[in-house]
Amino acid sequence: MGQLLAPPGPHAVHLCIDMQRLFAPYAPWATPWLERALPEAVRLIAHAPPRTVFTRFIPVRNKAEARDVWKAYYEKWECVTRDKADPGLLELMPALTRFVPPATVIDRQTYCAFTNRRLQAFLDEHQVDTLIVSGGETDVCVLATVLAAVDIGYRVILAEDALCSSSDESHDALINLYTKRFSLQIEVAPVASILARWSVVR
Repeated sequence: MGQLLAPPGPHAVHLCIDMQRLFAPYAPWATPWLERALPEAVRLIAHAPPRTVFTRFIPVRNKAEARDVWKAYYEKWECVTRDKADPGLLELMPALTRFVPPATVIDRQTYCAFTNRRLQAFLDEHQVDTLIVSGGETDVCVLATVLAAVDIGYRVILAEDALCSSSDESHDALINLYTKRFSLQIEVAPVASILARWSVVR
């Protein structure tokens, strides 16, 4: 387990990425460890619900609506397009819905959460300087969002035991990359360590 360089501070926000029924067991994009990571994410959310942002990955309506390389993607995954899939799969996991509001939900159709400009506007409005990140997948949407956050200039803290992936090998490789190649910009720590040092102004 990693360690924090400093407390998260009063301007931190918890960004919980794509903890949706779409990724639950037996769903089309089932992520095996989502249920294991979910209780740790809930601990973070419960610590500061108004300072939590949930992102949701919303597939295109149908494969004809997809652009460029996404066309091939939705040729393979037509079952998750909005015309084909149960709309309930797009909702947050049941354990999370009670936090909205005061938590905020922001949707987008690509891996990186910052492609929806509402996210940046929300962070600017709340003078955010630090993102505490949970959710999935470590090696897809978390990766894309975290690298964008670093480029913008945010301090990023990954809640290691509140992350999930469908690939153990890729998850481990990414945690290794984050800790060794981005150690000045990305910190990795367990939820217990983050909560012990995150003071929230009530």
